[in-house]
Amino acid sequence: MIGLNHHPGRVVRRSLDKRIWAWPQYDWKMSPVVETVASKKVLLAAPRGYCAGVDRAVVTVTKALDLYGAPVYVRKQIVHNIHVVQTLEARGAIFVDETDEVPEGATVIFSAHGVSPAVHEQAAARSLKTIDATCPLVTKVHHEVRRFASEDYQILLIGHEGHEEVEGTAGEAPDSVLLIDGLADVEKVVVKDESKLIWLSQTTLSVDETMQTVDALKKRFPLLHAPPSDDICYATQNRQLAVKEIAEKCDLLLVVGSTNSSNSVRLVEVALESGSQASYLIDYASQVKDEWFVGVNTVGVTSGASVPEILVEDLLVELKKRGFGDVEVITKMEEHLLFSLPVELRKDLRAAQV
Repeated sequence: MIGLNHHPGRVVRRSLDKRIWAWPQYDWKMSPVVETVASKKVLLAAPRGYCAGVDRAVVTVTKALDLYGAPVYVRKQIVHNIHVVQTLEARGAIFVDETDEVPEGATVIFSAHGVSPAVHEQAAARSLKTIDATCPLVTKVHHEVRRFASEDYQILLIGHEGHEEVEGTAGEAPDSVLLIDGLADVEKVVVKDESKLIWLSQTTLSVDETMQTVDALKKRFPLLHAPPSDDICYATQNRQLAVKEIAEKCDLLLVVGSTNSSNSVRLVEVALESGSQASYLIDYASQVKDEWFVGVNTVGVTSGASVPEILVEDLLVELKKRGFGDVEVITKMEEHLLFSLPVELRKDLRAAQV
């Protein structure tokens, strides 16, 4: 981890290059016009990387491996990051698509994105020991779906079709949920009763894009109800706000994250919409391309909510090699939220006195 003291509203400068630069000497008689060379620097967004829900999920798998031994099965990727998945696989985690791939009686962990009641039933039918690592903020949306479905509301769920979180959320009340995946779906959706209509959302969407969809829905359905609290998670919002803070100052903004990470993909979109000249999503520092740096003096760096800080550190090392050794940490806000481990795991850890 980079040892930086983050303070809200302040810029913290850290030089990764300790060389002392000397000013060029000019012959003023021969060179009346002095040309200055723009310095190369990195704007490092904060907050970035792991959120509380991701940290909880990854620690859950790690503690389960320590306690039960390998193998420990995980339904779907525990979080959407290839480095995290490969690291846990090396320790003995086995990732499967469905519970029927897990041997009867074995331990299976449900990913941070959540699962539907049907998945819980399938696991019970196979006598699986389950540990639910669903992010508590996703669980909150599940509770909202059950509540509003029980009150006979039709739920317009804003999210991406096929995303694991959406499948789990919609599965709480499949007869009451209609998926809205973008503005095109707003025009096509057919509802039963406009007075009993509420919108909810996937937790990892772009805030701006979601509100555009909500505004379009309100134009069609003026009586549309809003959720009691914002569904888009704090970490998703904070990382987007941090990117907005630096994007306009960046010739290039690099987002560390995997392509199946919804919140990481959104960060690239937010960067471009907020003024960055270019933005790319990478898993590893080795994926940066020489042509990206042509004419670039300021590089922004951030990472998705499922990305460990070591990958950002690797990118900073790569940027230093390319002459970007001066790093300014731009802190939009601080985060202190922590979630306790799943209750099933806590009980076993106490029993084992670990």
